[in-house]
Amino acid sequence: MTFLNILEVLILMYFAFLNSVYAVSVLIAARVMVLQARRGERVILKTYLEREYYKPISVLVPGYNEEPTIVASVHSFLNLQYPEFEVIVINDGSKDKTMQVLIEEFHLEPTVEYPSKVLPTQDIRGLYRCPQHPNLLVIDKANGGKADALNAGIIYATKPLFCAVDADSLLEAEALLRVARQFLEDDTLVAVGGTIRVLNGADFVGDVVETLHAPQSWMERIQVVEYTRAFLAGRSTFSELGVLLIISGAFGLFSRRAVLDVGGYRTDTVGEDMELVVRLHREMREQNLPYSVRYMMDPIAWTQVPNDWGTLKRQRNRWHRGLLETLWRHRVMFFNRKYGRIGFFSMPFYLFFEALAPLIEVFGYVFMLYLAVTGQLNALFAVGFLVMALMYGVLVSVASLGIEGFMVKRYASQKDRLKIMLATLVEQVGYRQILAWERVKAFVDLYRKKGQWGSMTRQKITR
Repeated sequence: MTFLNILEVLILMYFAFLNSVYAVSVLIAARVMVLQARRGERVILKTYLEREYYKPISVLVPGYNEEPTIVASVHSFLNLQYPEFEVIVINDGSKDKTMQVLIEEFHLEPTVEYPSKVLPTQDIRGLYRCPQHPNLLVIDKANGGKADALNAGIIYATKPLFCAVDADSLLEAEALLRVARQFLEDDTLVAVGGTIRVLNGADFVGDVVETLHAPQSWMERIQVVEYTRAFLAGRSTFSELGVLLIISGAFGLFSRRAVLDVGGYRTDTVGEDMELVVRLHREMREQNLPYSVRYMMDPIAWTQVPNDWGTLKRQRNRWHRGLLETLWRHRVMFFNRKYGRIGFFSMPFYLFFEALAPLIEVFGYVFMLYLAVTGQLNALFAVGFLVMALMYGVLVSVASLGIEGFMVKRYASQKDRLKIMLATLVEQVGYRQILAWERVKAFVDLYRKKGQWGSMTRQKITR
């Protein structure tokens, strides 16, 4: 067997293993969804509320240049169905009219308050309260990045749990009830993540997503597929196995004490959400403390996704740099007995099948082109590579969409569902390759613009 033959076999084995993991994940996710449906969630929640059995929550909303969406988002947070919560909006030195529209919409008045704990943050320029909503606090601070803004929210929070959400997100009314219930049933829980769904194409009644339509562009439709696949086939399975490393920065609920004990969010990374979760794993295992990190399918947060290539590529580049930074910073955990399944499974998996995946995929395309140009292309390898790298991914995506559609109908129109299904095919031609290359570029860009906000053009949410 020649060296080229060995490379062909290794590439095929890599993608065969990766897609098989995702295929098994879809089956596990389907089982989890069925079990959750059988639990009688509404009855459980009603019982807890009647007994006044709940933990108060601080909803932290960091924002930078969020003028088009911030008002609708804050209204949605204030309308959440939860017995006791506060909303803390952190304006991180926005250059647009974010602060002005907040002051005008909520009739904010200056207030003097003192942080209950201390974490280093950029200068706090002002604190504001809303007379009509005493549970709304707005922090105006100098720009320091998302992690710095979250730390400012944490030190002014007064509740035992905090929920970190993006300023362009909308939470379903019962989202907090569903995710907070986990903390009542498990005293060792330090963090729970919810599901993120694509807001683009939604119709609203007030601040509530009433109906969903397939977004206008294929780019946005493909992101619907990506989000469904990532949360359904990825995080639900890792949560079941107790090896979850990521809770999305768009919607996660944390023990405030646990996060303060590990020093809050790091401000020198663009992947502050993943880094915090990995650090919680690391600190808890080093101290031999019982703990758990979990993901739930049911609590839903809606978020806008990019609708232009420039914004999308910057976002994926930033995500990949955050992944690489986190893996490198916590490299001591790799194959270290002290960190159990996190060190022996999660960290290696994210390194070989997430961080290095774009390098291997792009190499596969270049390698196949080289073989074709030099007349050495093996038809069996070419077909196998395309099936394993592309078509198997289509099947996993379609299965994920099908299972979710069967359990929870999101798109009422058959035409809209068909458009989303077709996006699984469109994703493989051009879109996937462009983003794979952008993630390769992230290796070069790794040490640039650490901790900075990613810019994104927002679409105004009409209430």
